[in-house]
Amino acid sequence: MTFIYPVVLTKTEEGTWTGEFPDLDGCRCEGKTLHEALEDARYAAYNWIDLELQEESPVMPYVTDIEDIEKQPGQEVRNIMVHYRYTEGWDE
Repeated sequence: MTFIYPVVLTKTEEGTWTGEFPDLDGCRCEGKTLHEALEDARYAAYNWIDLELQEESPVMPYVTDIEDIEKQPGQEVRNIMVHYRYTEGWDE
């Protein structure tokens, strides 16, 4: 399965980056550079999705269109793609 969720990244006064996923409650990322923050965002989103899919009745949240997110000065909005191999019931 492939999931794509937007992340809002903000450059801090120290020059590092922090980010939040508007659709994934409590899912955040950070990094010294934008690239590191994007990598951390991918891991954070994967872990959030993995945890949700382990629930008895998982409910994946609606995906906000990247064009509908208002950016503030110093912010970037990017889509994060996560590939998840769901193996429950898989006989190998």
